[in-house]
Amino acid sequence: MSPMEFLKLALFAITRNKMRAFLTMLGIIVGVGAVIAMIGIGEGSKRASIALIQNMGSNMLTIFPGSGGNRFGPMAMGSADILLESDVPLIQQELAQSSVVAAAAQVSTTRPVVFQNSNYVTQIQGTSPEFLQIRGWDMESGRFFTDAEVRGMAKVCVLGQTVKDNLFPNGDDPVGQTVRIGALPFQVVGVLEKKGAGMFGDQDDLIVAPYTSVMRKIMGRDKIQRIMVSAQEGKAELAEAEVTALLRQRMKVAPKDDNPFMIRKQDDIVQMQTQQAGILTALLAVAASISLVVGGIGISNIMLVSVTERTREIGVRRALGATQRNILWQFLVEAVVLAFFGGLIGVGFAMTAIGILQKFQVPAVTETWAVVLGLGFSGVVGVVAGFLPALKAANLDVIDALRYE
Repeated sequence: MSPMEFLKLALFAITRNKMRAFLTMLGIIVGVGAVIAMIGIGEGSKRASIALIQNMGSNMLTIFPGSGGNRFGPMAMGSADILLESDVPLIQQELAQSSVVAAAAQVSTTRPVVFQNSNYVTQIQGTSPEFLQIRGWDMESGRFFTDAEVRGMAKVCVLGQTVKDNLFPNGDDPVGQTVRIGALPFQVVGVLEKKGAGMFGDQDDLIVAPYTSVMRKIMGRDKIQRIMVSAQEGKAELAEAEVTALLRQRMKVAPKDDNPFMIRKQDDIVQMQTQQAGILTALLAVAASISLVVGGIGISNIMLVSVTERTREIGVRRALGATQRNILWQFLVEAVVLAFFGGLIGVGFAMTAIGILQKFQVPAVTETWAVVLGLGFSGVVGVVAGFLPALKAANLDVIDALRYE
């Protein structure tokens, strides 16, 4: 018999009892749909996390005081006054030709900000004009402060969108207005373009001002807390090594001693997030694949029942010349078709579910390789689940099968 004849026999047997066939496929439908949906959610979450990290600035390195502990967290920020303002121009001048694009000093604190009757508590970030280039940020209106204003400790600031919306709820233009940060008046010279959520929360919930003003006039300190560095494209690793060597030399750190500072690269965080998301996706897929195993057991049970019900049919076919191999293939193809059709319906179910999740802003994507994996797995389940019933049918004695009532 040709493969098409086996396929026609399988379709005929399945359509004879549509409800039973559908219930048999249900486990496969749920299993394949769950596997594809779980992989889609995991991959979507991974992409969203990476996009949030990259949105904070490309090729960015952040230098923190302190050593050891979790290098990805803000550990020891400001706990040791080892970073100097002079380190920023030193990094820019010494490494501009090899690996560094720009560097900026940073300090940050949280203060209430007041404008007329509006009061809002936000992050006050002190930095220098290189901030825009390093973070890949644009201005919506007004301007950014200048190097001269940084040197002169000018009381000027730039608002993030969230702060603007809370201090100027009526839509007034904040440029040129004076807001009070703590007890000090600052003139608003510009508004940052909306950037959205970041790894550590709302990136637009901040006010940016000259680091000299924030550091000395608001925080009452004379040392910076950290340094942001933008590496040249593809040279983040080189920049990290060169900055490390330069700072160790400036701080006169002995070769045997650990670095008294930490450098966090965006690439490191992306890699960590990718690994964590990969593990989560794999766990979700394994959990969902249990449904496929259950579906395979269901197919095996129904096929065994089908062999018993069709014992006389098997005997007649054998008496008319069908070989044991023909009978084996007939029932095996029937099991595979059941599983494969269940897989196709499961793919449709998964794509519908992912579409609904996307409408509710849940990061989920349809991965082609996950669809292929689900369909392939459903076919394998069909072969495994159908082999024992097919073997039982093929081994039936012809005389006993013809006598079966």
